[in-house]
Amino acid sequence: MFRTLDEADVRGKRVLVRVDLNVPVENGKVADTTRIERAAPTIREIADKGGKVILRFHPGEERNDPGFVAQLAALGDIFVNDAFSAAHRAHASVEGIAHRLPTYAGRSMQDELEALTNVLRTPVRPLAAIVGGAKVSTKLDLLGSLLAKVDTLVIGGGMANTFLAACGHSVGKSLCEHDLLPTAHEIMAQAKSKGRELVLPVDAVVAKTFAANAPSRVVAVDGVGDDEMILDIGPRSIERVCSVLARIKTLVWNGPFGAFELEPFDIGTVEVAEAAAELTAAGKIVTVAGGGDTVAALNAAGATGRFTYVSTAGGAFLEWLEGKPLPGVEVLRAG
Repeated sequence: MFRTLDEADVRGKRVLVRVDLNVPVENGKVADTTRIERAAPTIREIADKGGKVILRFHPGEERNDPGFVAQLAALGDIFVNDAFSAAHRAHASVEGIAHRLPTYAGRSMQDELEALTNVLRTPVRPLAAIVGGAKVSTKLDLLGSLLAKVDTLVIGGGMANTFLAACGHSVGKSLCEHDLLPTAHEIMAQAKSKGRELVLPVDAVVAKTFAANAPSRVVAVDGVGDDEMILDIGPRSIERVCSVLARIKTLVWNGPFGAFELEPFDIGTVEVAEAAAELTAAGKIVTVAGGGDTVAALNAAGATGRFTYVSTAGGAFLEWLEGKPLPGVEVLRAG
């Protein structure tokens, strides 16, 4: 268990609060306010309970500089960490200061920890994971960790092309890590030996150029032309993933199915997100999603608010799913 604000007496205390305000800015305006909105309840609660909230940033932060940690600690009586998205970094205001002051999880951090603990430690089964995104190489640890936990693993995005190539299919000009074909074979063999269901695309939307509204066609995965690239999953693949969703109880999602930032190659991600959101709203499944691209894709699909929980964290979310201890979380453990 983790220490939270429920156990902290903040009245009259100087409370150092670590938040993550690393938000995208476009043309001088904040493009996505999610992280700011998630931090607000903790700040308000401490202030309402008579605490003095202190937020700040400093160059000594990332080095976890002992001198800076001491300076930070001198500013406050209590430390509250409300930045799960930075919890995988052993920085001064994440990990260092926790050794100097009584430390508690803020409400946003608490929400993340409870949602992620429930979904991986004690999930209602069957449990499925969707793992998409561009490259297998960045998610090897994740795939290995998930195969030990899930009943069904759905692979999408550019990384699915590497698996399709490993199965002997030509993927044309598609993004594909040909040097990782043996690794893809190993992962498929591992899934088979553990009795896990591994779901790969059966059809794809292909185009000759990577551009919005480029002329495209739907082909079976064994029908990709040498001059074509896979940019999304096709309708039969969407149906197959939705049939998986219909028979599971818990879903973890990291990474889009296709080049969702370009129309019409967002359809696979949007339709699966919509199906997952509807099942969640009907109380049939628990859905937890996270990672930068994933949040952007779910926002584009208008599904974020209907998932059980959407994590604002990127690297920290991935490392948590990989089963790695996070410095900023370990210092919050009670007892």
